[in-house]
Amino acid sequence: MRALVWAAIAAFVLDQLSKYVVIHVMQLWRVGAIDVLPPVINFRYGENRGINFGLFGGGSDMGRWVLIAVACAICVGVLIWVRQQRLGLWPMMGAGLLIGGALANVLDRLLYGYVLDFLNMTCCGINNPFVFNLADVFIFGGALALVMLAPAPDTPRKKGQ
Repeated sequence: MRALVWAAIAAFVLDQLSKYVVIHVMQLWRVGAIDVLPPVINFRYGENRGINFGLFGGGSDMGRWVLIAVACAICVGVLIWVRQQRLGLWPMMGAGLLIGGALANVLDRLLYGYVLDFLNMTCCGINNPFVFNLADVFIFGGALALVMLAPAPDTPRKKGQ
């Protein structure tokens, strides 16, 4: 459980710190765009009022609270599931990344009413219009770790796991 807690704290802090530096210190909110390693990595200011890629982002206050509640419920569900599974180190860290990233986006919704996004990646002549943040990376990576590294339900566990 310790690995989960530390991974969650690290994901939460790294996401919030990156948003503070890029959006407030570098004033991305004012300039709108900063090319970092064009065309691959760019900073583009974004306010996500929905879920991934702005889906269901009607911008209503009720929608904001529903998304906060859903994210918190998922975090609680993952915690309950993890406690029942007795996972190893890597899946536990994955769960921590997922939870820390989700809670970082929840904090954005509480503070601003939307999730701050700033990362834009483009490659191979494809113009990607979407932006995301480190919390999104942690959520995706954590979920992937849980899917790939957690034992299957019928898999017998080794002693000590």
